[in-house]
Formats: sequence, structure tokens, C-alpha cells
Amino acid sequence: MPMAASLRTGTAILPDFLLSRFTGLKLSSSAVHIRSACHRRTRWNAYPKCQLQRRYATTVRANPEVEARVAAVPIERMRNFCVIAHIDHGKSTLSDRLLELTGTIQPGGSHQVLDKLDVERERGITVKAQTCTMLYNHKGEDYLLHLVDTPGHVDFRAEVSRSYASCNGALLVVDASQGVQAQTVANFYLAFAQGLSMIPVINKVDLQHAEPERVTEQLLGTFELEDPVMVSAKTGLNVAAVLPAVIERVPAPQGSVDKPLKMLLIDSWYSTYKGVVLLVRVFDGVVKQGDHIMSMGSKLKYIVGELGIQYPTEMATSCLRAGQVGYMYFNPGMKTISDAKLGDTFCHLGKEKEVEPFRGFEEPQSMVFVGAFPTNQDEFQKLEDSINQLTLNDRSITIAKESSHALGLGWRLGFLGTLHCSVFEDRLRQEFGGSELLITAPTVPFKIIWRETVRDRKGEEVPKETIITNPALYPEDDVIRTKVQEIQEPYVLATITIPADPPEFLGHVIELCQENRGNQVELTFFSTQVILKYKLPLLQLVDNFFGKLKGITKGYATLDYEDAGYLKSDVVKLELLVNKEPVDAIAQLCHRSSAERLGRMWVQRFKSFVDRQLFEIVIQAAIGKRVLARETVQAFRKDVTAKLYGGDHTRRKKLLEKQKAGKKKLRAIGNVIIDQKAFQGFLARDGGGEPKPKK
Repeated sequence: MPMAASLRTGTAILPDFLLSRFTGLKLSSSAVHIRSACHRRTRWNAYPKCQLQRRYATTVRANPEVEARVAAVPIERMRNFCVIAHIDHGKSTLSDRLLELTGTIQPGGSHQVLDKLDVERERGITVKAQTCTMLYNHKGEDYLLHLVDTPGHVDFRAEVSRSYASCNGALLVVDASQGVQAQTVANFYLAFAQGLSMIPVINKVDLQHAEPERVTEQLLGTFELEDPVMVSAKTGLNVAAVLPAVIERVPAPQGSVDKPLKMLLIDSWYSTYKGVVLLVRVFDGVVKQGDHIMSMGSKLKYIVGELGIQYPTEMATSCLRAGQVGYMYFNPGMKTISDAKLGDTFCHLGKEKEVEPFRGFEEPQSMVFVGAFPTNQDEFQKLEDSINQLTLNDRSITIAKESSHALGLGWRLGFLGTLHCSVFEDRLRQEFGGSELLITAPTVPFKIIWRETVRDRKGEEVPKETIITNPALYPEDDVIRTKVQEIQEPYVLATITIPADPPEFLGHVIELCQENRGNQVELTFFSTQVILKYKLPLLQLVDNFFGKLKGITKGYATLDYEDAGYLKSDVVKLELLVNKEPVDAIAQLCHRSSAERLGRMWVQRFKSFVDRQLFEIVIQAAIGKRVLARETVQAFRKDVTAKLYGGDHTRRKKLLEKQKAGKKKLRAIGNVIIDQKAFQGFLARDGGGEPKPKK
């Protein structure tokens, strides 16, 4: 058996057909690739079930005919465009039809080809921006089209904005039955600010209740967009008219193959066999396998190991030219995904003085935080492995170890929004085990402005600022009184879109926003829709605001929001006390106006999950030393007078007093034993925790 086609594992040797299936490597691959897979075997076994790795097939060598056609296309016949829309308006389905139309995939295959994460297929949403290169013959000439399918939900806007860097135009897809929605507006202005040429596409025109004429008027009145393309991505109706519109209305990328290499890093992900894989846009020059290049951000030097295009899986090619978007990895590869800084500029080694680097991308900031703890502390390492493998391909998640007196060691996780948090939580429960995991209530960052001053970069004295993401780090009352100038909480500008009919929807939505401390900014009436803009505290938004909004509008409302900065707020730390001892895992920062309501709910709910013990358990909700609510779990009582049968009543009184004194002493020296199931039931946000039956 050839050594290059066998893989020794201990004393066992895998035959050729098993090697190909086991490693995913073609038998024609070089021995270098075989050795590379062997060297990564340890890392592969460490992450056997990575749920968020992309579903990429093995890299295949390009068909000579395809590679020749790609190489023959000049930059003037290249088009880079993305598909943007409100969630569930048909972006991924339209992308599938375009791939079929160009022969990139076979018709009738799997749906949502570009949704490559398991979570995307399970939830039916796009989480990660995905790319594909297509060849399309228009009027007898080949065009090289680069397509980006972007997420529609506001939590993944960082993915959308990064994808715009590789594009010159965008297809703005709008549902013919729902019309312009909140995230349609947000995505349009984000693309418009980047200077992208917009092509309106009205999808789902085959639906019985579709109103393409009304949506056409909306596009004209809201965005001043004319001549929309009417399609049905599901049936393929008129999809053939989309690509000619792209060719005619989207400008070709600017650049020259004769200039020094200038390459922008757009995205990266982790591959079991190759290490860190980069998605790049070449603005100038040509890059080939074996080239020595340098990161202008980190100054690290690399050798290009392989490069190519997504067609739709990785297809190796001989080079990438100006105007193209493709993947590459290095040999030797990047050690960790953190080495690939998105927005970084790459150039040929020795040419760095001739290339002006790009500004780079703004790093997304985590705005929703939760704690994750194993119910059994012996499983902490297992939880760490699960979190690490799920964050391999999502650098927007921030992780840090934390410790709780009640729950032990755990992790503090930061997310871009509530959906981002929910998606990760679902995957973590599947990977680690839902019954063995405790997730604390979500919270948001708060800014503390101190009376102490520091010098800024200009040398001027400014108040010291601290961002806290964990209630345990909130200062004590005496510190706040003496050293804190003010406390601020994050606000968002929320855009809510609802139908104009029935009219009572508007009243319900305004009432909901006011109950959640919202301030109205704008109210716009259209013929069939009403758009409201409110400034809302982010803390209220993460408290199931969207679920309540959907409930009062029977599912018709849509919500989009953007950061509105920090504003002064009356924030307090609400704690749960058990026999006067605080339970740090349940502490929460909230607005003073909602503290009493929340405290009463806490003590009643927590009481229902606590077992009775030999002494009385007092459960309190408090702000500092001020108790807002109290519940008592009565102790088990032994009938010490059962042995008496008459006689002096003072004997009975003595026994009861002795029992009372014993209970008091036990309460003073005894530790309250609270089962982990009590915390699990209390922290369950879906109502899954069932209170204990009354005894």
C-alpha cells in the first residue's frame, strides 16, 4: 500500500477507500496534504462534533474549462454584488435560483445551498454571510459574477457591513405580500452609505395575496427606486431577468493587475484540515500559490499554500486577480483564528511601502451578556471544550471565565443581540447537554462615570469611565454615593413597522413602548403601514420585548434597531437573599422603577423551587439594605408534645420553648442547602422550570 495513501493510527492502517472517506482527501492529493491531515489529527479529535463549522466539501481542482473561462474574463466583465432584505423575504432562495441559472449547481438539489451552518439549516435563517462565484454568458460574452448572501436579522449586521466591502452593487429583495419592513429600511441605508448600486427585486409575486403594485409604490416613495424586477424565487418565475439587470446596472470593480498586490481580508473561518481559511477581495495585482505576502496590520509574513474561488464549494485555481473574491490559506498556516484580523490589508513581501492599507472594519461590540455554568463542577472542562468548539468560527462572541459562590466556576459570554445569544445557547445545550447547563438571565453593559478624572490622549482631564458587564462588579452603595458621578445605560433607536389596519395595533404598540420607558422619535403613516421610531433602553429590549410586540400585533410587527449611545439612568442592583446571604448568580442590574415588581416576582418564583428544611428559610429581594419583598419557606416541625398525656401544662410549654431555641440555633449555624435544580428552574426563561408541589 502506498505510504502517501495510508494513514497510520496506532497499529492500524486505513486502506485507500477508507482514507478518502475518513479524511475527506482525494487520493490524488499530494503527500503534503496527507501529512497535514495527520498533524492536525489531535486538534480534530479535540473537536469531534463542532456544530458551527462550515459545511465545505473537500477542495477540488478546477475543471480546466472553467478555470480557462475564469482566467479569460477581464475586470471590466466582473460584477460583485450582494443580496440584502428583511428576514424571510427570500434572499437564500433567490441565491439558489441564480446558482442554478448559471449552472453552478444542479437544479432540484438541496435548498439554501449557501446556508452552510447547521444552525442556519435548523432555524431557516442566514447567520453568516456566504459567497459564491458564478460564470454567466450574456450576449455571447462570459461574465464573472460574485454573489454574497447576507443575513437579514439586525443582530448580524456586522456580517452584512463586512460583505459590502467586497461588492459594488446590491439586490434589495422585498416580499410582494409584506412590502417594505423595518430591516429593509436599515439594510438599504447601510448599503446606500457604502455607495452600492441598488437593484430592487420584488419576490413572491406568485402568492395569492401578493400586491406588487403597492410594493412598487413603496420602493419609489421610500427609497426612490424604480424599475423593480418581479420574480418568484420559489418557482423560478422571471429569475432569468435578474442577472442581466446586475450586468447592466452594477458597475465593474476598479483595479489593475499591473499594480502591486493590495488585498482586503473580509472573513475567515476554521478548517479542520487547513487551519484558518481567509476570504479575500483582491483590489490590485495578482496573487499565486507560493507567493510571500505580509499582513500590514500585524506585520506577520506568510506563504500562500492554496487559493481559489467558491464555486459554490472551494475550487482551487492558479491565481486570484484584481476584482476577484476568493479564499486562501497559508502553508504553514495561521495558528489561531485571532491572527486573521478582519479588515486587514495584505501585500507582497517587500512592496509594503508601495501600498496604502485599508482603514479596516469596526469591531462589533457585545451588547448582551449571560453566564454559563455546569450543574456539576466536575463537568467544567467539558463545558470549556464545548464553548471553544462553538466559537471557532464566530469571533463576535466574547468569552471570559467567572466565578459564582452559588454556581461555582463558569463563563461570561457576550453576544451582539438576543437572537445571536439564543442561537448560541441552543447549540451549546445540544453540544453540552441541556439538563447539565445553567444559563443566567441576559444583561447589558452599563457605564459608570466616576468623579475621579484621568487625562485623555489630548492631555485634557476627563471623568474616568468604566464599562461593567457583570452585576457582581457593580459598586456598593457607599461607593456610589461618594465616588460615582452618574450611571448610564445603553439605548437603541428602534424602528417598528406595523400594518395600518386594524388601527388598534398602533395603540397597543405605543402603550408597550411607553411601558418599557421608550421615547417616541418619529411616527410615519403610509397607505398600508405605520412606521414608529422609539428610543428604548436596551435592557428593556432583551426582556422579551420582541415577543411581546409580536403578541400584541398577532405576529405582523417587525423590529429593527441601531445603537443610540449611553444615557443617564437610575440604575440599581437587585439582589436575592437567602437567610440574609446574597445569591450572586441571580443578582441583576435594573431600573429603579421596575425593581419592586421584579423583586416580588423573584421571591415568589424562587420559593416554589426551594425544598423545605429543618429550619425556616427566609427569601428576600433587596436593593442594598432595603428589602423590597419577602417570602418564607416554613421548616419541618416535629411534634415534641406527642409523648405527653396530661399533667402540668408547663411541661408542654418547656418542650416547645426548647424546640424553638434549637431551631433558632440551627438557623444561626446551619447552611441553607439549595439544590441546583432550584437555580435551573428559576433561571429557565422559557417557563420550562416547574415549581415543586406544595407539601
